[in-house]
Amino acid sequence: MYDPIFLKYHLSNEHPESPDRVKYIYKELINNNFDNVILNFEKKNDLTTWVKQIHSNEHIRLIEQNYPLPHKVAFSAVNAALSGLDKIFDKKVESIFCPVRPPGHHALNTGREEGFCYYNTIAIAAKYAQIKYKIKKILIIDWDYHHGNSTEHMFYSDPNILFFSTHDLYAYPGTGDPKKIGEGKGKGLNVNIHLPCGTSDELILKTYKEILVPKVEAFMPELILISAGFDSRINDTLGCFEITDNGFIELTKLVMMMAEKFCNKRILSILEGGYNVKGNAKATIAHIKALNRLV
Repeated sequence: MYDPIFLKYHLSNEHPESPDRVKYIYKELINNNFDNVILNFEKKNDLTTWVKQIHSNEHIRLIEQNYPLPHKVAFSAVNAALSGLDKIFDKKVESIFCPVRPPGHHALNTGREEGFCYYNTIAIAAKYAQIKYKIKKILIIDWDYHHGNSTEHMFYSDPNILFFSTHDLYAYPGTGDPKKIGEGKGKGLNVNIHLPCGTSDELILKTYKEILVPKVEAFMPELILISAGFDSRINDTLGCFEITDNGFIELTKLVMMMAEKFCNKRILSILEGGYNVKGNAKATIAHIKALNRLV
């Protein structure tokens, strides 16, 4: 899902959350002859209604007031994700990747930017699927190097959301304790896995196969959403994992296997982190190739 608006705004020349993150992805798409899979999307007129399913009026007001351009771009990221779900449920595609910015999985209701995030795109997409398409059970996978604290917070007691996050517990934002397993009817559906610096393809794949797969077998989701953070890739500037592009291919194939079994192949993947702009683009292309069954 493409829009040139994602190439706009840079908080500062030194800031790691830069337009180049997406610019390099688009370059790699063209270089790999993927221009035929780039989809445009029309502006939705009811975006605020859907954002309010997760964020408070006051949060939205303050973000729009204090960060007007990031607010506009972040709303477009939400627009892309919801339009992607429409295409999936209209059966035009089985899966979609949204190379959007800014990321969203740290965005709480504080009225300010949190970890480069303003609105939690994937959480809003989950609510959209629940309400518009009557999807009862959703699996949210977050393989970003940093814990998706906002996603955890928004669904901590939701019995219809299984949230699975692999991350470095000691990195920003310092959340993601494995002891945090959900509460109330959502107890047992919040799964945090701390992985150490140097985490390899073998370790993360072993974790997914041994811990996530049994959880999914019991939960039986109808839709899979991925917070695809590629700051877990080797040589990222803000992470210390060592996952390769082939590792992301294998992770994607594993998720696709689960989607085929339970979700009619439905996967919506949304870009989160990834700050080595060339590495981020290469990992993204690997992910897209796997989603399109080209590897």
